[in-house]
Amino acid sequence: MLKPQLALGLRAHSGWAAAVALTAPAAQPSVIRRFRLELADHRIPGSVQPYHAASKMPSTDAERHISRCRAATAALARQAIEHSLNELTDYQVSGACVLLASGRPLPDLSGILTSHALIHTAEGEFYRTALREACETFGLRVAAIRERDLALEASRVLNRSAEDLQSAVAGFGRVLGPPWRQDEKLSALAAWLLLTAK
Repeated sequence: MLKPQLALGLRAHSGWAAAVALTAPAAQPSVIRRFRLELADHRIPGSVQPYHAASKMPSTDAERHISRCRAATAALARQAIEHSLNELTDYQVSGACVLLASGRPLPDLSGILTSHALIHTAEGEFYRTALREACETFGLRVAAIRERDLALEASRVLNRSAEDLQSAVAGFGRVLGPPWRQDEKLSALAAWLLLTAK
């Protein structure tokens, strides 16, 4: 018997990510689970905002700190995705959609650390990269979409009005109960978009 198809939507923050699991059919999906994925090793000082911490260090120490945090976060991301998949064994998890920021190109570490705006950009990319690579480790197809494009793209692809989609996503929250914040709503919409992909 074939398992129902399921997609994950992921929205990263500093040190953690929101994840929502949605199952087919894409025309009328069902929300299954939500997860909070812990991505920072709190045993490492400054691990939640690694670039902020690195900006206060000499360059050699900064590089070492980022490398140490990257390795720890990669391991935690793999553990979090594995745990999520173990909770979803009744489904065929076809992929994950990671929400992106603007996609601004980043310079090298020294260039990042001279700009507060780039530090924030780098930290966002730091956690999104860990999520993407963790999903790929488990053979998941990974899609990505800029957060600012999500509503318009979902409306176009799903052929539903923005108001209709907003109502449907709010309904997912009523199924699971609180909390159902912007993180979960956007993650659910990202997962729904992925369910429609060929």
